Amino acid sequence: MSSTKARYIMIGGFLGAGKTTTVGKLAHYLSDQGLKVGLITNDQAGSLVDTKLLRGQGFATEEIAGGCFCCRFGSLVDAAGRLAESERPDVFIAEPVGSCTDLVATVTYPLRRMYGDAFTIAPLAVLVDPVRARRVLGLDAGGSFSSKVVYIFKKQLEEADIIVISKSDLVSAAEREELKAALEREFPGTKVMNVSPRSGEGLTELFDQLMTDEQAKKSSMLVDYEVYAEGEALLGWLNATVSLAAADEFEANDFLKALAAEAQQRLRAMNAEIAHFKMTYSPDDGIAGELASINLVRSDSTPELGMELDEPSEGGQLIINLRAEGDPASLMQAVHDSLAATTPKFASLTATLEHEEHFRPGKPTPTHRDA
Repeated sequence: MSSTKARYIMIGGFLGAGKTTTVGKLAHYLSDQGLKVGLITNDQAGSLVDTKLLRGQGFATEEIAGGCFCCRFGSLVDAAGRLAESERPDVFIAEPVGSCTDLVATVTYPLRRMYGDAFTIAPLAVLVDPVRARRVLGLDAGGSFSSKVVYIFKKQLEEADIIVISKSDLVSAAEREELKAALEREFPGTKVMNVSPRSGEGLTELFDQLMTDEQAKKSSMLVDYEVYAEGEALLGWLNATVSLAAADEFEANDFLKALAAEAQQRLRAMNAEIAHFKMTYSPDDGIAGELASINLVRSDSTPELGMELDEPSEGGQLIINLRAEGDPASLMQAVHDSLAATTPKFASLTATLEHEEHFRPGKPTPTHRDA
């Protein structure tokens, strides 16, 4: 890496692929080597669980809301500028919206063309959940998305320099190898590797490659922006902030599990395939950065606690992010009903909805697109 240039790393992948966990692991890995790291999260709306999680780990993090990096290129550059001014990072790690594709032509190529004197550009790593990927590629039966959403999923893989089978511990060794072979057949010439953020398997190899290799110049892929836009519009987006308060202490970890299970049941009844459902709870009576989190990445998977609180809480802030293929208003109603059903199960607990927004993403209109 040039001593005068910062490194720009972008880690893509569909909703629920494990991007935020991997970004956090990479940030810790680089920090342990004495490098300064600045993180940039991205979403169609604000109040992100991802931002909360990464800031909770102590990393300087900028959030870009209101559109993906391709449509908010100026905001991406401005965010990098703010981090450079305050932290002077050696490495910028950017996590794009999980429903976004065409990142090479609309983000990394323009970045290199206009700011090549400031950044070196790493290969684009695109993560895939192995269970989801096996279903999309027809290797397994199970809940999946409609064809236009799958179009986005596959386009993300097509433009990848490195396809990363994340959470590879979720499937057997034989299933991993079968998936790897299927990905190599469908996307020839692309490096495919297995990693497990949970166990650490394969992470060092991936991180070292992201820090040493340069993104190769190649022709931009063809993208049908009408199909892309229709695919994004099939996804419902929901962000909400809820204030929780109790006269007596309550177990926030148990509340998150109960609320996730209740919402999952209601969403499955609606046939709304979950792309990603995640929540964080920050106690008012805890130390700075202390929080609990829970994650659900498919309609038929099990909600998993990521971070847990060691002690009961008297109140705090709950952030809810839900992405699913379904009507946004119906998703919001499911969350309302789930809160109403779960809260009374915890004595003296009250839940006050402070902020909510639900919508379908608009048609992507890139600021730049380099062929």
